[in-house]
Amino acid sequence: MWKGRFSQETDRKVQAFSQSLDLDWRLARWDIRGSLAHAEMLAKQDLISQEELEAIRSGFQEIMDEIERGDFIPDESLEDVHMNLEHRLTEKIGDAGARLHTGRSRNDQVGTTMRLYVKDVLCQVKSGMIDLMDALLNRAESHRETIVPGYTHLQQAQPVSMGHLWMAYFQSFSRDLKRLEFAMDEADECPLGCGALAGSTLPLDREYTAEALGFSRLCENSMDGVGQRDYIFDALSFSTMFAVHCSRMAEDLIIYSSAEFGWLKLPDAFCTGSSMMPQKKNPDVLELVRGRTGQMIGHLVDILATLKGLPMTYDRDLQEDKRGLFSSFDVLSHVLGVLPSLVRAIEVDADRAAESFADGLALATDVAEYLVTRGVPFREAHHRVGSLVGWCVREERSLFDLTLEDFEDFLGDVDENLLSLVDLEAAVARRDTLGGTGFRQVSRQIERGRDLLSRLS
Repeated sequence: MWKGRFSQETDRKVQAFSQSLDLDWRLARWDIRGSLAHAEMLAKQDLISQEELEAIRSGFQEIMDEIERGDFIPDESLEDVHMNLEHRLTEKIGDAGARLHTGRSRNDQVGTTMRLYVKDVLCQVKSGMIDLMDALLNRAESHRETIVPGYTHLQQAQPVSMGHLWMAYFQSFSRDLKRLEFAMDEADECPLGCGALAGSTLPLDREYTAEALGFSRLCENSMDGVGQRDYIFDALSFSTMFAVHCSRMAEDLIIYSSAEFGWLKLPDAFCTGSSMMPQKKNPDVLELVRGRTGQMIGHLVDILATLKGLPMTYDRDLQEDKRGLFSSFDVLSHVLGVLPSLVRAIEVDADRAAESFADGLALATDVAEYLVTRGVPFREAHHRVGSLVGWCVREERSLFDLTLEDFEDFLGDVDENLLSLVDLEAAVARRDTLGGTGFRQVSRQIERGRDLLSRLS
């Protein structure tokens, strides 16, 4: 394509080094879509004839058929998907194919193709996220009244509704949805017509192509339009935070399903065994969700490092923007392909969870707050209950088994109401502050979650 300027053939090593077909061949249908809209605009502006437009349309249809059949083998010497498609089109229809690139640079062509691709993939990801969040809502409804230990510092803290824990993950993903929608909006600008960097002397109708391709707006500055990759950063930023939230959830599920905790049961279909130890049930799927998150973080840092020192406008460094993006999108596809079904199949062993509370100490805060209602300053109440807890630990006594006299020895003046509060179900139900783990509050969270998904679907 540039032989008019050069007196030497491109070295084969350079061809191998600079080609991007190993990455961008997946973009073929989006590139064709952008090219067809560009051709329609050229015909509208009388820059090509209607006959040439029809030849371009039929030529691209034949090329798409070849791609789908696997008959189109791209040529590495043509560098990328864009030049391979144009070359094949010209082979098929002659001069009409050579006119396609009128008023267009690969810079704005690549940007348009990539934005179309990103928008479509993120739309699919959004559908997968809604499915995952629906699975979490279903689990929350099923386990609203199931009581499990809640942890801080991975030490047993207070009893919570398992539905409340499921909704905690739901809330994380609902924030990720906002990040996803922001990334989708940032990709929704059309750079076609920006040219190499300065626009074109030809009478291009940028508004026509943007509307034909489903973009809501145009890139306002041609230099920025071909030189920026903010939308890729935004897609990777969303992807990374979502992966981190998936990883944290996976870590919890792995821990709670271990023999030492044992109150969560993973489905056999999403686990594997050991090649040596017959008894093993390994949470491999969740471990891979956790493990692949590191790749996502790396790709986010990669794009930032690539962008930080680039001069305006286009630089060949930007060819590398795809490597991390495609890898991250592939991970998202795989994660969303397994997580919703896995979550829907998880079971909770309520009896085993109840055994975790055998010493009753998870209700120590309830006892302290009971004293507060009787006029004791919280710091003093905390000290008294702490002394009681220390005694229970030393004497191997459970808070559930203490008499009113036992409580009085450490807490002072108490009444029979205290004994009714030392109860797991009562402890959870009474945490009825907005957003708390009380059963009524969990139902409210689920209802609001359903409203959110109904608006998104």
